[in-house]
Amino acid sequence: MKSTDKILIGIVAGIVLLVGATLAIVFLRPKPTYQPEDTPQGIAHNYLLALQQDDLERAYTYLSPSLAGYPVSLDEFSREIRDYHWSLQNGSVTLEVESTRVPGDHATVTIRETTFYTRGILESDQDTHYFDMQLRRENGVWKIYDSAEYWAWCWGKVGDCK
Repeated sequence: MKSTDKILIGIVAGIVLLVGATLAIVFLRPKPTYQPEDTPQGIAHNYLLALQQDDLERAYTYLSPSLAGYPVSLDEFSREIRDYHWSLQNGSVTLEVESTRVPGDHATVTIRETTFYTRGILESDQDTHYFDMQLRRENGVWKIYDSAEYWAWCWGKVGDCK
């Protein structure tokens, strides 16, 4: 066998190993799961995960019913969420709790949002930014009353989203 054939076989074998490793990483990574609901970071994580999984009934339970502009029904909440067209179900966005500050019965949970972009077969990019969610303990349960992202503009305001 010529040395050029050995080099070519080595290159092809290397490519096959890289593709196999990439597929293993993608398919073997753990699926996101819900966290316990007794902490502000658990509530923030669960709200965003419920939105990602299109479990709007569950997401709705994490909102504070005392906020102005609160959607009075699951149907209204679902309509308002769908009006915002957040691209959470396509897998191009990851959301992760970065930090939590809990002064008493109020909490600020900082979320890291990473958006992945593909511009071609070998070109990709990502953009990361941070936003805060505000929670308060109501009757012993943490509820979200404000967020900079994944939040309808009219929640927390007097009036409705119509």
